[in-house]
Amino acid sequence: MSKTSDSLTQLALRKFKKNFWGVLSFWLIVSIGLVSLFAYVIAPDNSQNANQMHLSIHSQRPGFKVQMLYVPSEIESNQNIFSKLLFGKNNNANEIPMSQYSVENDTLIYTEYAADGLVGVSKSISLDVFPKKDYVSHIKQKTFIFGTDKYGRDLLSRILIGSRISFSIGFIAVLISLIIGIFMGSIAGYYGGKIDAIIMWIINVTWSIPTLLLVIAITLALGKGFWQVFIAVGLTMWVEVARVVRGQIISAKEMQYVTAARALGFNDYRIITKHILPNIMAPIIVISAANFAAAILIESGLSFLGIGAQPPMASWGAMIKDHYNYIILGKPYLAMIPGLCIMILVMAFMLIGNALRDALDVKS
Repeated sequence: MSKTSDSLTQLALRKFKKNFWGVLSFWLIVSIGLVSLFAYVIAPDNSQNANQMHLSIHSQRPGFKVQMLYVPSEIESNQNIFSKLLFGKNNNANEIPMSQYSVENDTLIYTEYAADGLVGVSKSISLDVFPKKDYVSHIKQKTFIFGTDKYGRDLLSRILIGSRISFSIGFIAVLISLIIGIFMGSIAGYYGGKIDAIIMWIINVTWSIPTLLLVIAITLALGKGFWQVFIAVGLTMWVEVARVVRGQIISAKEMQYVTAARALGFNDYRIITKHILPNIMAPIIVISAANFAAAILIESGLSFLGIGAQPPMASWGAMIKDHYNYIILGKPYLAMIPGLCIMILVMAFMLIGNALRDALDVKS
């Protein structure tokens, strides 16, 4: 009888599947990733950045309903499907919340919605602005599942679209940190000597600067914006990767398979990339998961300070900044909902990092 043994990858995968919180976190991250990718398809407000403002219905509670009049515009939008999926719809229609309406002599008379028991302004509009005078199809009851923010925007739509920034900054920042960290750590650990001393000096200097302060300095140097934050966060997270890679390579370069590769005449580049790095990927994967969570928190902090993603771009950190004072004004959900989203996503990455650490532990 022939007996087949599972590979180390299969054993690690089997062990990971037994970790309930790791598997749950994995599917949660996949779900949030799909939501962020198709945010404009799912969001009730699919306009760019979900930025349809209605000041008359600001700060409404979850489940708020109102009749909405959609007045079409004469300007035609020539957007393709790909553009709508990535950037949202160029919404040319004018949305007007109203409390009641009536029709008299080809004129639609409506009363604008007013909160706090006030009576809105009565206005009129000709039925000729509607195609075939079909005004009925342009009046719909809109439900705000998470309520509205202080500008009257749909909070659920802003949450869904805001997930894109948190997810994007995690991937881009981790990618930048891996490229720089693996390169610097590999050179320092493999060659040692003066090269190691110089790189370790750079790492220690960068490590000694508070992360948030360094990110703020880089952001101010590059300017405020979407991509600047990604680059700034990535440039501050490479030191952890470099230290881990350096330590692993110092241990691995004395192994017999590395000695055999040198005896066969392989160059240093091939030995590092083809022989050493594939054998030390386990700790790199674990630290990448932790850096992913750290990048989300740093971006949220920068957006809260006003130097992250700029308005009207939706960001969970910026949403907390806009509504943190509502916690004592009787509407804490405006700040708590984006805060819970940040907490859930960060916790998912931390849990999956712990699960990967246990699954990739060769001692167990």
